[in-house]
Amino acid sequence: MNRRRFLQSLATTGVAAGLRAPLAQAALPKMKITRIRAFAPPNPNPLFNQADTVVTIETDAGITGIGEGGFADTLRQCAGRLIGQDPQYIERLWQDMTRSFFYPPGREKQHALGALDLALWDIRGKVLKLPVHQILGGAARNYCECYNTAGIVPGIQQGMGVKERAALTIAAGYRAYRMDAASLGRGNATYNTRERVLAVYDDCVQAREGVGKNGDFCVDFHQRFDFIDAVRCANLIEPTAPLFIEDPVRTEVFEADIPKMRQMVKVPIAAGEEWGARWDFNKLVENHDIDWMRATLPNVGGITEMMKIAALCETHFIGIVPHFTGPIATAALVNCLSTYSGPVLMEYNFQGKTLPHLPVCLDFKDGKLYPNERPGLGVELDMKQLTQILEVTKYDTNRAQTYFRPDGSITNW
Repeated sequence: MNRRRFLQSLATTGVAAGLRAPLAQAALPKMKITRIRAFAPPNPNPLFNQADTVVTIETDAGITGIGEGGFADTLRQCAGRLIGQDPQYIERLWQDMTRSFFYPPGREKQHALGALDLALWDIRGKVLKLPVHQILGGAARNYCECYNTAGIVPGIQQGMGVKERAALTIAAGYRAYRMDAASLGRGNATYNTRERVLAVYDDCVQAREGVGKNGDFCVDFHQRFDFIDAVRCANLIEPTAPLFIEDPVRTEVFEADIPKMRQMVKVPIAAGEEWGARWDFNKLVENHDIDWMRATLPNVGGITEMMKIAALCETHFIGIVPHFTGPIATAALVNCLSTYSGPVLMEYNFQGKTLPHLPVCLDFKDGKLYPNERPGLGVELDMKQLTQILEVTKYDTNRAQTYFRPDGSITNW
């Protein structure tokens, strides 16, 4: 039997046995992006400029990708670069949206770019009839452990103390109890960092009692501590063994202050909920100045960028605890971070509820988020619940220029 017949035999045997066809035979069909729209959800969250705007990318093949993030103004420019393009070339499109304008994208535009990237990955999964995590290599964990920021778990009541809250959170199946050193349930309009240092210590003692000897809790400093008070507080609470302290100093001075703090404290450090692309924090990861990286979707620029960030973190044995965004972005995080081999802890705030515009979205049970086998990101929209705020149908040639190397790859403007 010659080589060609042998390979044909393998293909035939595989099909007969119900196996998936060889990858070369499963190439994505050619298609074009025809329209991009953005919608406001029924109850938009105005608190963050990491928006929960719903984004859709429509194709001439009748397949629509779903993403989340950005605002109309930040989405419009990148969306204009996608019209008429083939959605299967995700990396190329990402590079074009990033590099075709003179100034590189700032964090708000990177966030919008990420929303479009999520929708492109959703299209790919729907074409291949596979969940995104399967396309990325398959899940490396059975579920993603979670912690709850809002503190809404069964049994918790208003006025309840830290010890009781912590115990009920762990009993509900969450990996860790999280508390905010900024407010600690006492209001956050007036803030005296020196007073807070002792208050945080008292609450950490209660949290340790609540989660038990082998339980976990974490403390969000929320960037409100002055540097020396952040150091004092971290050292004071060290005996209570928190899983990590989060964003101990201002994000503007992370690159300077966190390395100094790393030399002065032993408590694990998590940082980065306001970061954009990997260049915001790659030095901190490479130098192991942080123990947990908090960058998230779509803020970093989508799944395309998040997988590069995950590789960077894996190289240096850094855990990933992404900041929460909207529900669609959370579904995307489960898809890509379930494939990460290092530690993952998800911030989750939806309490297992089905949202009006998302009848199908997250698979949450007992404090854990589970990857599923639905195609793409695994989310479905109820369009009747959405209000359109943007429509783009024309390719943007007025304000952009793409430059190429001789081999066709994209270089800088």
